[in-house]
Amino acid sequence: MIRSITQKKTEEEIDQLLTGIARIFIIGCGTCVTMTHTGGTPEVTEMKEKLLKKGKLVTGDMVLPVACDNLTIEVLHEYGSQINQADGLLIMTCAFGVQTIARQVKKMIIPGLDTLFIGKETGLGQFDEVCTQCGSCILGETGGICPVTTCHKGLVNGPCGGTKNGKCEIDEKKDCAWTLIYNRLKDLDRLDLMRRYQKPKNFQKEPRPGKYWLKPA
Repeated sequence: MIRSITQKKTEEEIDQLLTGIARIFIIGCGTCVTMTHTGGTPEVTEMKEKLLKKGKLVTGDMVLPVACDNLTIEVLHEYGSQINQADGLLIMTCAFGVQTIARQVKKMIIPGLDTLFIGKETGLGQFDEVCTQCGSCILGETGGICPVTTCHKGLVNGPCGGTKNGKCEIDEKKDCAWTLIYNRLKDLDRLDLMRRYQKPKNFQKEPRPGKYWLKPA
């Protein structure tokens, strides 16, 4: 399952962001951050207790079913009076959730988490980055393994000279992306794809910030 992978901001960073904000409403999310244990019910409760000990007034808290859903506004209305009493909202969701809420509530927004990447769960509590959304996908030539995210150097035309025994020279515990790609293509009898030259990666394929209009099917 694909998730937005987050980590908690440091206590010092949150204290700085909350400077001058005495009354706080806390919001968590029931999807990605619950799975990564960064913004579910236990984490929201823990944050509430910490803020109360520091003399902050917590006007209320909630865990949205899906913070980045457009239906979020309907759930927020149910807590309208508690939110209105707050000087700011401490939001323990991914950046998508933070921005969704910010568009719907006229309150100071304080993110409690840092969003790291989009990842896939590969083990209990373990997530691997699977896509950087670069806008130029070459998975068709690499057996479905993305070298841009799997390779520490983002190489798109084979391994560097530092790979050793199938491991990455930057992280010896990590498999070399191009060894994985080679083995996959070998199993598929498509090693010919590795002979195709990939042009230098265009990291500005689309201007930023981007906006896209997709044609309906």
